[in-house]
Amino acid sequence: MASSLTSFSCLVYFVLLFPTLSTSQNAFVCSRAAFYGNPYSLGTASMPLYLPFIILMMKAGGTCGFGEFGSTLNGGNVAAVCDLFRHGAGCGACYQVRCTYPGLCNENGVTVVKTDHGHGDHTDFILSGRSFSNLALPNMAEELMAYGVVDIEFNRVSCQYPGQNLMFKVTEHSNYPHYIALIPIYQGGMKDIVAVQIWQEDCHEWKEMRRAYGGVWDMANPPRGPLNLRLQVSGEDGQKPIIPLGQVIPGDWKCGAVYDSNLQLH
Repeated sequence: MASSLTSFSCLVYFVLLFPTLSTSQNAFVCSRAAFYGNPYSLGTASMPLYLPFIILMMKAGGTCGFGEFGSTLNGGNVAAVCDLFRHGAGCGACYQVRCTYPGLCNENGVTVVKTDHGHGDHTDFILSGRSFSNLALPNMAEELMAYGVVDIEFNRVSCQYPGQNLMFKVTEHSNYPHYIALIPIYQGGMKDIVAVQIWQEDCHEWKEMRRAYGGVWDMANPPRGPLNLRLQVSGEDGQKPIIPLGQVIPGDWKCGAVYDSNLQLH
């Protein structure tokens, strides 16, 4: 009965909010969340994980491609999503998630970073164990986790990495100088990266990188020498500005290395 009343109140809340969802970034949407691991678990596992109500099918460190970095990003407060994954376009996006059970859930919930793709029992979020336990009031995490799946409210919020610029990691699957794959990390703000381009000096034009999977962008036979990058981003306002980054990647780039863009998205 309590679950039915909660679901009904969420439906009413959503209907009342519907006219403002397209214009307000602060509107909460009702959904459900599950978790994997234990209260101390950080990011996603390095292999497919099957639980009674959860299926996570991920590459190592999550299908966004963050690798081991993804398990500790944001203090391990990360999540897998289903519909919100959007073919990887939303990798690295931040959401405020809070559960709705009085006496169990704290008021502010937890801010999580989207690092993986997965689906469960009609859930929008599958939280790391640490994230799920952080939904609870002090000393109530064990009781909350006993539910397995809980009703939540969520909204997208600006990612904040104080003192940290947007960085680009050359993935370990790259092969210098014949193939390069990049993933943006520490991406601030609320905009999605929808295109990454490299300047091709010999033909004087920008070449599109391919979204290989998740948040990973790649190119075979990239230009030699320092790589001049620019991004196209999109947000709630529908605009898609181009952001020049300059020569972020040196000519002698290394697999696994991380390079500073010297700017941050807002």
